[in-house]
Formats: sequence, C-alpha cells, structure tokens
Amino acid sequence: MSTPVDGDPLARERSHLASSRAALRAMREDVESLDISDVTANWVNAQILERQIGERIKALADLSHTPLFFGRLDYLHPPGADRAEGAAGERFYIGRRHVHDGGGDPMVIDWRAPVSQPFYRASRKDPLDVGLRRRFGYTGGDLTAYEDEHLSDPAEAAATSKLLQQEIERPRVGPMRDIVATIQPEQDEIVRSGLGGTVCVQGGPGTGKTAVGLHRVAYLLYAHRERLARTGTLVIGPNRSFLHYIEQVLPALGELSVRQATVDDLVAHVEVRGTDEAAAAVVKGDARMAEVLKRAVRSHVSMPTEPVVVVRGSRRWRVPAYELEEIVRELLDRDIRYGAAREALPQRIAHAVLVQMERSGEAPDDRVQDAVARNTAVKAAVKAVWPPVDPARLVLRLLTDADFLALHSEGVLTEDERKTILWAKVVRGVKSARWSAADAVLIDEATDLVQRTHSLGHVVLDEAQDLSPMQYRAVGRRCTTGSATVLGDLAQGTTPWSTRSWTEALSHLGKADGVIEELTAGFRVPTDVITYASRLLPHIAPGLTPVASVRENPGFFDVREVSGTADVVAACAESLRNEGSTGLIAADARVPALAEALAAAGIGHLAPGEETTYETRLTLVPASLAKGLEYDYVVLDEPQAVVEAEPDERTGLRRLYVSLTRAVSGLTVTHTAPLPHQLTQDPRSPRNP
Repeated sequence: MSTPVDGDPLARERSHLASSRAALRAMREDVESLDISDVTANWVNAQILERQIGERIKALADLSHTPLFFGRLDYLHPPGADRAEGAAGERFYIGRRHVHDGGGDPMVIDWRAPVSQPFYRASRKDPLDVGLRRRFGYTGGDLTAYEDEHLSDPAEAAATSKLLQQEIERPRVGPMRDIVATIQPEQDEIVRSGLGGTVCVQGGPGTGKTAVGLHRVAYLLYAHRERLARTGTLVIGPNRSFLHYIEQVLPALGELSVRQATVDDLVAHVEVRGTDEAAAAVVKGDARMAEVLKRAVRSHVSMPTEPVVVVRGSRRWRVPAYELEEIVRELLDRDIRYGAAREALPQRIAHAVLVQMERSGEAPDDRVQDAVARNTAVKAAVKAVWPPVDPARLVLRLLTDADFLALHSEGVLTEDERKTILWAKVVRGVKSARWSAADAVLIDEATDLVQRTHSLGHVVLDEAQDLSPMQYRAVGRRCTTGSATVLGDLAQGTTPWSTRSWTEALSHLGKADGVIEELTAGFRVPTDVITYASRLLPHIAPGLTPVASVRENPGFFDVREVSGTADVVAACAESLRNEGSTGLIAADARVPALAEALAAAGIGHLAPGEETTYETRLTLVPASLAKGLEYDYVVLDEPQAVVEAEPDERTGLRRLYVSLTRAVSGLTVTHTAPLPHQLTQDPRSPRNP
C-alpha cells in the first residue's frame, strides 16, 4: 500500500515500482543470508532445507522484462470492514507475487489473493467497492503509461481499455507468456474455482484456455499450497514442443514445482518403437479394452484343489481346500488390486491357522501369524493359486495369442476387432516387441490392475480432445483422489479416436461430475482470420459456437495463389519485415522442401520448441505439431496438402482449422493446388488491409 503524494502521477508510480523492486531484492537477500549450519540435525535434513531455500531464492527472482505489478485498486472502504464506519479505503498494487517492505507491510499484492479479485471482476454494474482501477503500461521493464477506470462514477462513460488491447495484441516472440494482466471475468471464474471439483473448458482458438489452465494451477498452489505440496501437481500436454512452449509461464508466476509431461511419458513402461494402423489404434484405445485386461489379469487366479499343511515344531496345521477356496473367492469379490489381494492371501491363510491354534489352547500373537505367512507351504500355495502377473507380458500375450484374446474378449470385442489388434509376427519377448503408443497405455492399465497408481492432488490436461478413452483412463488414474482441469476444443480433434463429447471424456477420466465451461471470446486470433477459419466449423464440429474475436485490430489476412516454393519463401520474408514471430506451417511431407528453399534464400529458421531466441524469428512448423502454438504472423502453405495428409477428410479439415488459427496478427495462405471447397463456400472475399 502507498500514500498519495504531490507531483506527477506517473512519476509516483515509477517511484513505487523502484521501491517495490528494492523491497523484493531485500527479501531475496534475506533468504540468501540464512545460515542453516546449526539448524538441522543431520545431512539429509540439511540437504532438504538447502533445496527449499534455493527454490525460494529462485521464486523471488526479479525478471527485468516482466512487470512487478500491472494494476492498482483503490477501494472505497477497507476490504471486509463495515462500510457504515466511514473509514477511508485502501490502495493495493496487484502483481505476479507478494512483495513487502522491511516492516512487513505489503507493497505488491499477489494477483491470487482475495483482495486482488476485483481487479478482474469489478465493473460499473458491480464495482465490488472499488473506486478506481488503474492499469499500467510497460516498455520492456519500464513503466511508461497508466489508464484509469472510475468504477464508482456513473458519469464516466465505459470505454475499452487501450492498455488491455495493447497487451493482448503484443507481439509473440519466444515461449508463451502469462496472461495475468489480462485475465477476463469469465476466465477468472474458472481460474479461481475450487480444488475439490474438476473443470472442463471447451474453448476455440485464441480463447485462452491453455493460459487459464496454467493460471488455475498457480492459483490452486497459492490457495492450497500445503496440501498440494504433499500430493503434487502435473501439467499434461500433447507433445514436447508444446510443453517447451509453455514451460516459462508458471516460473514467471513464481511457481517452480509443477511437473510437466505428455501422456506417453506417464505410460512409459516399455520402449515405444512401433506404430499402429489407425483401425488398430482405435480398438486399443477403446474403453472396452479395460474389461478385456481385467478379465485377463483375474484369469491367473485358480481355485485351490489341495489343502495347505503348515508344520510348526511337532504340530501340523491343516487348512482344507474348501476353506482356501472361500478365502480366494472373498478376495475376488472384494475387487481389490490383484497385487494387493496377492499380498493379503498369505495373511488370510495364516489367520486360518491361528484360529486353529487358539482352538487348541495356544495363544499365538502377530509374530506367529507373520511367521506362518512366510512358511514355505503357504508361499507355495499362494504361488499356485495367485501367481504374480507381469503387465507387459500379459499385454503381449493378448496381442499375440489369438485364443487367449478370444477367451477374455468374448462379448466385448468382435472377431474383426480381435483380428485388427493381433500382431502378425511372432515375438520372442517383451524387450524385442515393437510396442506402439497405444500398447503402452494398455500396459499402464494392466499395471494399475496389479498395483494402484499414485494419485496427485491436481492434474491439468491440455489439448484433451485428441485423447483416446484409454488415455483418459491413464490420466484419471493420476488424480483418483484429486481433481483435474481439462482443456480442449472439439473442433481441433485430429486423431481417429478424438473426443466426441466432453461428458463422455469426463466419464472415462473418472470425473463424471466435472463441470463443463465454454469460452467463446477470442483474444488471440484476429477477426478476419477466425471468420475465415470458422467456415470449416459446420463440417468438423456442427453446433459448436464459433469464436467471436474481441480484438480491435482485424489483422492482416491474404490468400495467394502462387507458382512454387519461391513465392512461399517470399511471403515469409514479407512477414519477417513486421515485428514479432513468424510461423511457416505446412503439411509434414512438404517441410523438407520448404527447409531447403529457406536455406537457399538465406533465411534461418527454427523447429517448434526452439523458440528461445529473439535473433531467429521464423519457425518451420509441421502441421502435425502446430496445435497449441501461436505466432504473430503465419504463412500457411498448401491447405489442400494439409487436408490430404490425414487418413480422412474430416480429420484433415480439423488439422487445417488448427493451422489456420495459429496467427496473432496476420495470416497469409499460399496455394498452387485449389483450396478445399469448404473454404471457398463463403462468398465474402478476404480483405487485405
């Protein structure tokens, strides 16, 4: 908080920024000066504390090009006070992290704190006791402008925030940035929703769903830090390029402990060296495979036919076969994990022996029961009745043994489906098998049937529309006792098994009670670009609400018929004359030729995920990796080739929709072949302002 003083308002705000940076530096120095030599009792605790201090120091870093605060709230009354008291309001600076002075008084309030919420939610209709909301504009790390909204003054006309528009339309160079200064009310509502519930966000291109998911993690870590420190958080993305693109968002908000992974990383029980035909991948990804695997795992249990005889000293204790069968059936009826039941079985047998001992007048204790459970005869019985199961070997047998697969998929899979997933070649063992990504998911399901998967406190699943039901189950296993944030766009599903409805997806995830929210306001894609791309919606996602761009700048948009790659390179050179990044997106098969043409023209380029430098501003993007990425300017090469690269037209059109909507400021479509007819049905011609 600060007290108004005479002078230039901008100078006062700059002074507060300088004081806040000095306070943050002092907070960091205080942590760096901590002496833990006499605090810890042993070297293990010392290492843990040293690591925690190191993480705290990193979290207090002052990023020179990242504004320490971006807004200010002047309350009419002290927050939480009785307004009838007539007490003067307080002033709060809203920023990415909390900063306090030497006396402990706050100079910058964390954007996640309750007192900061009106910065995102307050309006003239509902000012939330805020008299003034001030936004700040920065050039680099320097505060250069401010803009005021007098929310309690009915005479002041509502106007679009110029600084907000500038921040939204700021050039995209390098990895994804946070949107903490521009979060909109409908986004903030999702960000601040509670930890206990799962939220699914349907959002078209440019609606900020990825940023909302990441900021939700940051908010939950702030509001439930102790709990999530114990249980853990995880962000799941579609590929490594995407994760690299978003990896700096959470650290910029001071959160360093969130793990990031792909679904393939989660299920990496075997080395994936093979690929499936689409038809086989669809069957393997079907939720019915869970029942097939469950049957196959449980088939290893056999009913005992012989008694167990335990010899202890001069006494022999006999557990008859019928009693053993009762124990086994009880464990099966409880439907607990295969491995947990197998661990419980020797104790149950030992308990039956102890009952006989007690009836004979002995007084055995727990040590005797444990000794009986370890008896050779008991171990042999357990091995025969409930043998260990190796998940990878089980899946291998299902995929190579037609009779075994038929037995356990009877009434679940059709004969044609069984033939589709059976391997044609004989495989000697698990290590020599050419496992596919879908096979690894099956192994993960089988692994969970044997031993429970560890559950995290919260999982964010981005680009979820491309997951199969079995992949949803794999993610759901990682948050069985926690919650999830599911992000996606049904119109951007580009796999043969892509999500048909979010209700169905949440059911596979194990979160059927999750709330589905929809974001329809577009903050990234210019009006003309999203209007053009939306021509595809009736063909790829009928009934889905088109994105309505809220950007004032309609953006650059042009469709060009060209004669060859030289013209495509020229279009890239033209885009590079503008400020910001450029992405050249093309069908995967055309990427090598375009790379060669760019090299011949002396234009350097990066691959997706390498955008960490400001020197090279062009990225050559295979269409299969474009999802989730964004560039100021996009040159889209040969739309028809993007469509034809996919196994069917609908998937191809969805891939094209993704590619068309990666641009923030301008899109140039180049083609030699005719455009897909779905793009030419709108009579309006593209405009080139």
